[in-house]
Amino acid sequence: MITKTVQSVKEALQGVSNNMTFMLGGFGLCGIPENAIAALVELKVNGLTCISNNAGVDDFGLGLLLQNKQIKKMVSSYVGENDEFERQMLSGELEVELIPQGTLAERCRAAQAGFPAIYTPAGYGTEVAEGKETRAFDGKMYVLEHAFKADFAFVKAWKGDTAGNLIFKGTARNFNPVMCGAAKITVAEVEELVPVGELDPNQIHIPGIFVQRIFQGKNYEKRIEQLTIRQR
Repeated sequence: MITKTVQSVKEALQGVSNNMTFMLGGFGLCGIPENAIAALVELKVNGLTCISNNAGVDDFGLGLLLQNKQIKKMVSSYVGENDEFERQMLSGELEVELIPQGTLAERCRAAQAGFPAIYTPAGYGTEVAEGKETRAFDGKMYVLEHAFKADFAFVKAWKGDTAGNLIFKGTARNFNPVMCGAAKITVAEVEELVPVGELDPNQIHIPGIFVQRIFQGKNYEKRIEQLTIRQR
């Protein structure tokens, strides 16, 4: 049986270098590849283009790479919750491409499936469509959006096996699954790594063919991005 297992995050990041394009899964602070991000900070790679729904918060997630000025461009659909992101964007230090959330997901999915582009109605008639090809289908206008091209995709799953099969949990299924196989190399970190055969095939969300490297993560934080409590 082919094994995709690597023994450490350091081994999982072999081949990473400056000026690369990365996809990073997760939604807010849920299901983000914390170990991979921490290792990227330590590697001090820079000039990065990062494709992610958002950029974490100032002291967590992609916010750590932003603090170190390692990111050149963010491709995202949401820029809230991160003051440093806002500061760098408004000052011109950071290039930002804002994309409707569904379009972001579908451009990942197109790359995963090997499609060069998609047509979407999102953004037609707005700044999002400026300079892009548009076309009518059944009387409705659509915008041509190209599939992403990335060097690495870093994803985080709840469980995985040594062949790279993955199961995601809850909100972590936002963006993580569509980024698997959407880059040249997909690196998966998991909360629990098990031998092949231990996962119920009917519960697997992503088959191992979409994953090149998998490792057991550690020290995961269960942060709450916005804590809202009811008054007594």
